[in-house]
Amino acid sequence: MNKEKDILILGIESSCDDTSASVIRNGVLLSNIIAGQKVHEAYGGVVPELASRAHQQNIVPVVDLAIKQAGIKNEDITAIAFTRGPGLLGSLLVGTSFAKGFSLATGAPMVEINHLQAHVLAHFIQEENEPYDPPKFPFLCLLVSGGNSQIIRVKDYLDMEVIGQTIDDAAGEAFDKCAKVMGLPYPGGPFVDKLAKEGNPEAFKFSKPRIANFDYSFSGLKTSFLYFLRDQLKENENFIEERKADLCASLQKTIIDILLDKLIKAAKETGIKEITVAGGVSANSGLRTALVETAVKLHWKMHIPKFAFTTDNAAMIAMTGYFKYLKGEFSGMDAVPFARMDIRV
Repeated sequence: MNKEKDILILGIESSCDDTSASVIRNGVLLSNIIAGQKVHEAYGGVVPELASRAHQQNIVPVVDLAIKQAGIKNEDITAIAFTRGPGLLGSLLVGTSFAKGFSLATGAPMVEINHLQAHVLAHFIQEENEPYDPPKFPFLCLLVSGGNSQIIRVKDYLDMEVIGQTIDDAAGEAFDKCAKVMGLPYPGGPFVDKLAKEGNPEAFKFSKPRIANFDYSFSGLKTSFLYFLRDQLKENENFIEERKADLCASLQKTIIDILLDKLIKAAKETGIKEITVAGGVSANSGLRTALVETAVKLHWKMHIPKFAFTTDNAAMIAMTGYFKYLKGEFSGMDAVPFARMDIRV
């Protein structure tokens, strides 16, 4: 292989509480290392100050391991892609500062990445000796995570338009906060998913919002769930423990129904049948099953990412960096992170 023609992108992801580094060669994944942070479990949510401190401890060993696992050296890196936002400002500062230092030390140019765009482009991560069937443009992406619930029309790698989004809380936030009320550990989404498999999704009915266009709302569902539990606990203090599986199954079904109703509407009105899902909530088994069943019924071409590429990871950052590198979109040393960013920025 002629190394002079190789494009090697080092990706850095530090938007929340996962420190991740990845290397991609000519669009093919060589390594993807992720270091999580257990410290937040005791607090029932991510503590920004603790997150940024942990990133400082993790970033050097994580990057070192990603480069070694890729079988390359620091000087082989063509460009370094880093998450500029959105996310926790302190956490983003660690990744941004590391990218600047690495760029100064090696001469590799920097490429700034929008975290939301990267989630969408996770579908284009190509693995060695693995089948590769990425979505074709244009396609719709249901981006669902702890902080985002959006329907995005994707016209090209770096040309995206949000056509629907939550007006208050995100789907992942609804999962986690309702789970917390039931006494489940943080993050609650995976525990709800696990218990839902043992429960009856039709056991209870919860509020579904009536929001215009393709937008979402989950605050009403959270309130409805909280008041329902309050009323039931007055009559039976053991209600949650006795019906926890049914509660999880009914809650999960309600959230999935809300998500799919708008996605189906968007697909119908745009005429797009190439559909994808991305973000942490796309790891939910109930949502995955519902999407596959809907795709069969409505003749969609459904693309569901591997579990490893649903949560925050540097592979999606490096992949997006590869596309931006090909277009010559570089970042200067004056780059600063942003806690909030539109997907088109």
